This record gives sequence, C-alpha cells and structure tokens, in this order.
Amino acid sequence: MTFEFPPEIIQRLRTTRVVAGFSVDRAEHAVPIARALLAGGIDAIELTLRTPAALDGLNAICGEVPEMLTGVGTILSPELVAEVKNAGADFGVAPGLNPRVVRRAIEVGLPFAPGIATPSDVEAAIELGCKLVKFFPAEASGGVTYLRGMSAPYKHLGIHYFPLGGLNADNMMDYLGEPNVLAVGGSWIVKNEMVLQEDWAGITARAADVMKKLEGK
Repeated sequence: MTFEFPPEIIQRLRTTRVVAGFSVDRAEHAVPIARALLAGGIDAIELTLRTPAALDGLNAICGEVPEMLTGVGTILSPELVAEVKNAGADFGVAPGLNPRVVRRAIEVGLPFAPGIATPSDVEAAIELGCKLVKFFPAEASGGVTYLRGMSAPYKHLGIHYFPLGGLNADNMMDYLGEPNVLAVGGSWIVKNEMVLQEDWAGITARAADVMKKLEGK
C-alpha cells in the first residue's frame, strides 16, 4: 500500500517551496497571520498543535482563508488526526513516526507526512506506505549532507522529503537544491514578537523577502 499525497497538494508544495510554520497563542491571530503570509507570496503553512488555541485557529483559517494550503503539525495522537481532518486541513505532519497516527490518517483520508531522522525511520515510513516524510530536526541531525547520505538507499522508491528544524533564509536553498526535497519548513518567518505586536505588515515583508530569495532577486 502507498499512502500518496494528492497530486494537487504535491504540486502546490513543489511550487511554493517554503511552508511557513508557526503556533498561535490566541486563535484570533491565526487568520491575520495567514493573510499576511499570503500578501507576501507564501501560500502554504504548517500550523502546529502546541497551544490550546491551535484547533480554533485552524478552524478559522480553513473557514476564512480557503486559498491557503493549510498543513497542521505536531499531530501526536490518532484522536487529533480526526479533529484536524474535520477542521478542513489539507495535510498533516508530525515530528516523529507513530504508526497509530499514520494508520488513523489513512483511515480518515488525511494526507500525512511522519517525521523521520534515521534510515530505520525511513523504512518504517515506507512500510506504512508513506512517500513524503518530514526530515526533522534537519540541521541538528546533520543537515543537507546527512540527508543526502541517509536518503541515497531509498532513491529508487521515489521518497520525497520535507526538511524542517534549523532552516533559515541563508541555508534553505541548499536543501531546495536536493532533487528529493519537495519543500522546506520555514519556522523563522513568523516571529513571535511580531505576532504579539500584531505587526502583520512586518510578517508580510518577511514572507516577501523569502519569495525574492527563491526567485533569485
């Protein structure tokens, strides 16, 4: 069995290349953040389930910013899978690989990328049918050089990687230069102090800077 992401989501990720990751402490901040990122050219996010406000924020984004490709991170239990799916999320990811979570995602039809950091993790993901995995924590695990070596034995299987953890505007292009990297996670884009100050224009500017770098400007 292969747990494929829908082609349209794969194409969106391949096109956007950088997925902005963030948490929300207040649900009412979720939509302004999403709109600020869109205004700067980033149309894919990973909203992490690390705060009590996360699910309410997710529901708000899915309802009010439908043009955003909405991913959800830190899905650590099968119960959360169903809640995320019911909220309307486009896909889910996790920092690690929990077979119960992956199987629940398959059951409810939520495209899901489990976290991997070792060859054993990759093989466990393959066993579950996953073709897209989250390489986390990317820099702490050894960065691009490590990813290149770790992924080599599985190249013929067409596994794609979504690195996150320690990435920034200076090293993101190193990862994006790898043919098996579909997109990278950009947790540096939405700065918490900007959210607290409701500096949506500042977030838009940071997103625009990322897009300029992607375009080589």
